[in-house]
Amino acid sequence: MSERLINIKEVTLKNNCPECYSSDGLRLNFKQKIKETKFYKSITPEVINELNCITCDSVIYPVQWTNDIERVVAYQKRAFTPKKASTYLKKMTWIAFLTIFIAIALIVFLILYVEL
Repeated sequence: MSERLINIKEVTLKNNCPECYSSDGLRLNFKQKIKETKFYKSITPEVINELNCITCDSVIYPVQWTNDIERVVAYQKRAFTPKKASTYLKKMTWIAFLTIFIAIALIVFLILYVEL
């Protein structure tokens, strides 16, 4: 099973970076987790956000946030709507279901045929 994060939304913030003090480099990314196996692909409701500065190329952790950054991030979290959680069954699953159905039908047919 593989799990990965896909980028759903990126927001540019006009706040100053706590590392380099640039006012045009902060990017807030919202990512949603996807699980994938041979049988299904599922979008989970789990959402992760991370704040990066593209000017100084650093990750800004919540410990470093100023009050202004906290307010803007809180607002963006409320405004964000994640993708709906869903599950997609792959071809391998449908083949397995069909094989099981045919096997059960064959067993029922053989039981009825032998009794006659």
